Amino acid sequence: MRRPLIIAPSILSADFADFGREIEAIEAQGADWVHVDVMDGHFVPNLTFGPPAVAAFRRHVKTVMDVHLMIAPVDPSIEAFAEAGADVITAHVEAGPHIHRTLQAIRGTGKKAGVALNPGTPAEAVQHLLDLTDLVCVMTVNPGFGGQRFLDMTDKIRALRAMIGDRPVQIEIDGGVTPETAPKVVAAGADVLVAGSAVFKGGSVANPAPYGANMRAIRDSVLRAVA
Repeated sequence: MRRPLIIAPSILSADFADFGREIEAIEAQGADWVHVDVMDGHFVPNLTFGPPAVAAFRRHVKTVMDVHLMIAPVDPSIEAFAEAGADVITAHVEAGPHIHRTLQAIRGTGKKAGVALNPGTPAEAVQHLLDLTDLVCVMTVNPGFGGQRFLDMTDKIRALRAMIGDRPVQIEIDGGVTPETAPKVVAAGADVLVAGSAVFKGGSVANPAPYGANMRAIRDSVLRAVA
């Protein structure tokens, strides 16, 4: 592996009645980032968190809060999510006509800027955005719901890694990450893995050890593949 591997559990798979302790549990068990999926019921067919919820999560996050905005229009909400405490704000290239301006707005808040690509969107859609981007999120499911089957986007990941070159831009994979799929996407060039059900399955706030075991299983699968 050329880059450190970052595991970012998605709290969309956590216990909605106990987010604070769930966040503390995954961090104690080895999470590098905490991934927050913001959905608006319009851009995607689900409705999740607004800025007040994200601000409440922030009080419990000690690592990096990675906020993925699956909303449209996105620009009017950037400042609110920045003020709520996001460290990374990712917007979809498909969410509006002026993604370049969107990335400028995110960086203008002092936050890291991410751009996300749906499965049907080619890598070339971000080719002219990379100098404004800290992270490219490759969706390996159609956005909107957790627990979907992984879609193989390794060719897109390889193309992005080649485009990025020596820029300090991370490639994040969101959707269907498991010990079986993680080695494939990391070998193609990914370095941030979002995992929801694959991390939270079998555990709870009262029994958080499975969270750590699940994250180690993802890391170990990658290490075995590159050994």
